[in-house]
Amino acid sequence: MEAAAKTDIGLVRRTNQDSYGSDFALGLFVVCDGMGAAAGGEVASAIAAETFIKVARQELNYDKSSSAECTRRALARAAAAANRAVAVRAEFESRFRGMGTTLVGLRIVSSTLTAINVGDSRAYLVRQGSATRLTIDHSYVAEQVRLGAMTEAEAEHSSMQSLITRAIGAEEDVYPDLFEQPLHSGDTVLLASDGLMRHVSDEEIVEILAPGKSRTAELACLQLIALAKKRGGSDNITCIVIRLSQAE
Repeated sequence: MEAAAKTDIGLVRRTNQDSYGSDFALGLFVVCDGMGAAAGGEVASAIAAETFIKVARQELNYDKSSSAECTRRALARAAAAANRAVAVRAEFESRFRGMGTTLVGLRIVSSTLTAINVGDSRAYLVRQGSATRLTIDHSYVAEQVRLGAMTEAEAEHSSMQSLITRAIGAEEDVYPDLFEQPLHSGDTVLLASDGLMRHVSDEEIVEILAPGKSRTAELACLQLIALAKKRGGSDNITCIVIRLSQAE
């Protein structure tokens, strides 16, 4: 497995409210996209990413199991801990009241990917020329599309794209979604904040991440970010690219 992570402020924002974290040995990765004035967004995302990796590591090292149940439990507890950590910081520092963050995390172990998400940061699987979204956006426009009240094209141009319906730190309890996906040699996995998806299509993600292009994970991250910035870079841009080696 090869992995790389990059983040960029973009061309419009004054600060970078995205954060990421990883524990390569455990196959753990996370991306968070914060929100909140007075630097609240960057604080929330940093707390969430750090707490998520720390608690998931503790859970996995304690259990020492590679089972799917162990992974699901570790990721769920890590997300809950991240939610509490962000909420506690906001409670004790009034300038951070109302801050929150998205979170998309995953673990890869024994050829299985287990993903967890809150908000609209995404996980993708790129395999054999196609990109599959592994997570479901918790956002107003995504819910309108699922209800049939809005088309995908309308959602892409909606002024309410940034309105998310679930966030880490927003409420006492958090309700993440969990997803499992078997992996094959040659697969590529992408975690990204919405600053990438606003400007880069699924087809372009495949074009950049296709194994036949012989790009390293680091170069793929840089090219994804460069394309998003070329299209306007209206938000912070963060991505983690994870490649599973081709079978010999």
